[in-house]
Amino acid sequence: MEQNARPGFALAKGRVPKPLLGGRSARLVVTMKMPAFFYHFYYGAHSAKSFERNILKLAGIKPVHSTLIGNVERAPGERTGWLDKLTELGAHGT
Repeated sequence: MEQNARPGFALAKGRVPKPLLGGRSARLVVTMKMPAFFYHFYYGAHSAKSFERNILKLAGIKPVHSTLIGNVERAPGERTGWLDKLTELGAHGT
């Protein structure tokens, strides 16, 4: 991300940074050991929201959709399902 955020690519130089990646959307995929619902409701998905606000939206990327995948170490048999879901979301541009 630091190379993408260098001046002239994602942000224009100046006193106030100007976003240069407008008109683009993103999907943020976060995997974790804990249950995703616990991360979302107890912690407020703080790191995902921070990344969205302070990196993606600052560069002009909107909308940003998030997918939280929890219990990744406990459910090795579910990996294909997650990958299929993400492939489908990507194919539909959502």
